This record gives sequence, C-alpha cells and structure tokens, in this order.
Amino acid sequence: MTDHPHRRQVLGGAALVGMAALAPQVSAQAAATQALKGKSILITGAATGFGYLGALHYARAGAKVFATMRNLPRPQAAELLKAAEAEKLDISVLELDVLSDSRVAQAVSQAETQAGGALDVIINNAGIGITGPIELQDMEATRLIFDTNVFGAQRVARAALPAMRKAKRGLIIAISSQLGRVIVPNGGHYSATKFALEAMNEQMAYELVAHGIDVTIIEPGGYPTDVWRNRNRYTGELKARIDAERAAGYPAVVSRMGMEDGSGRSADPMDVPRAIADIIALPAGQRPLRRAVHPGPKPQEAINEVAAKVQMQMLGNSPYGPWVKAVHDIG
Repeated sequence: MTDHPHRRQVLGGAALVGMAALAPQVSAQAAATQALKGKSILITGAATGFGYLGALHYARAGAKVFATMRNLPRPQAAELLKAAEAEKLDISVLELDVLSDSRVAQAVSQAETQAGGALDVIINNAGIGITGPIELQDMEATRLIFDTNVFGAQRVARAALPAMRKAKRGLIIAISSQLGRVIVPNGGHYSATKFALEAMNEQMAYELVAHGIDVTIIEPGGYPTDVWRNRNRYTGELKARIDAERAAGYPAVVSRMGMEDGSGRSADPMDVPRAIADIIALPAGQRPLRRAVHPGPKPQEAINEVAAKVQMQMLGNSPYGPWVKAVHDIG
C-alpha cells in the first residue's frame, strides 16, 4: 500500500475560510454555492425532511439533482417538480426503493445516463426509526429497519461506485445521527443501525482513498421533520403486534410507543443541507470523515475524537496506515 495525495480535513470548514481570506468579498456560503454548479447529486428519501429540503437547496445552487423516492406518483414528487419548473431548477424525480436491488440499480443507472457519466455525489438519506425496548422489536421490525438504514445505503453505494471508481472521483454522504455514536434506551434498533452505518462508511472511506472518492458521515441532532410522524407509524404497527407477556415487562414504555411528536425541537432542518453543501464544496481529499450538525450539544464529537486516535494507534504504523492517515488528515 502506498500513500495517496488525497487528504481529508477533519475541521472541514478550513478550506472555505481560506477561500474567503483570499477573496474577502465572497462569503463562505457564496463559495459553497458557486462550487455546486453543475454537480450531479442523487439523494435517497427525498420525499420529506433533509432529503426534500436538500434537493431544493442544491438545485438552487446550480446542481443537477436526482431526487429519489418510492411509491411514485406521490404529492411530494409533484411539489418538487412544480418548484423546479417555477424556479427553473434542474431536478429530476426518480423512483427508488432502497429495499430493492433492482430498483436501486435502475435508478442509479438512469441518473448516470442523464448526468452523462459518474455521479458526483450520493446522499444516502433514506432512513426510518422504530422505537421501544430491544426485546419488543420482533423480526419483522428488525429486518425492516436494518434493510432500510443499512442495507439500503449499501445497495445505493454499490450501484454508484463502479462509475465513480472509473472516473477517479466522487463523494458518498451518509446521514447518520448523534445516536450513531451514543445510545438512548428504548430507541429500538435505531442506534444499532446507525452504528452499523457509521462503521460501514468509515471502512469505505479507507478503502476508497486510492480511488479518489471521499466519504462523509453526517451526524444530525434532533430536528422537527417528518421523521417523527413516520416513526410513529412504524412503531404503532409494531405495538399492535406485541404479545401481552412481553408488553407487561415494559408497561410505561409501551403506553408511550407511537406517540412521539418531536415537540420542543426548534432547530432549523436547513442546517443539514447547508452543512452538506459546504462539504461538497470542499476540494476532493479535504472533506471530513464526520460532521456533527446541530446548534445544541454534540456529544458524539468526543467519541469521534477518541475513535480516530484509537484507529491511528492500532493501524497507523501498519500497512493500512496511509489509508487511515489520509482519512483522518494525519501526515
């Protein structure tokens, strides 16, 4: 294994600050907007939340956006296309169900054809939550959340990577969570899937250094998006299947299952698309492996720092050292 010139910068805003210093009249946000022009970006789960907001945000910055979602036709697709027409935005809506190998492959192929080659950015945003104690998570719920949050991201990355490798460029972004590094009781398998998503994407980051492809994991805190409504639906379906013996072990928790509303969460969901746009705008090789996004506490940052040090202690002087050093921007 040999060293590689691509370097990732954990303090990802530094490059934009540098650009602003060279041209003080241009803000960091303006630099990010300029850098997105002409980029081809595929987003999963673009019907709601960060995916929907991001599709509009990146397209308004001049990107060619492939907003993917399942169960077309649907109102959200019509709304996106209406906004695209009104604002003359380059947004295509494609049907993509992350649970289906064939539909993922077809959608990625369609996007690559329309883009004229490898996609610049994949944003694995699709995800679900199902709450309740682990014991109450039956295999139907367990399979569904892992298939969506982990296997779905794997399907999309595998579909897009061959063209990216051939082009020697690209960026894979995974939407994780604070709960991909810390755990709250009664959260079902949400943390388990996000921990797996984090590990899978960190490993890809090392493996793709030599191919010029960056990987960034976004770790949002809690935001008032449709995730709560969707979580309640899936949790309500699980609650209806819980047998009396198991439910009796957690009566207080079961009584609240499916009743979360996200109240008290007032942070602006646009924080996430803005952070992603800033990361896309960074030079290849200088993008951070992880980015915590939330105006409030970010408890995962301490874990991220320790984890990076442990990776270096374990592998820094091994044949894998150049890969790990490149990802963590250590010379």
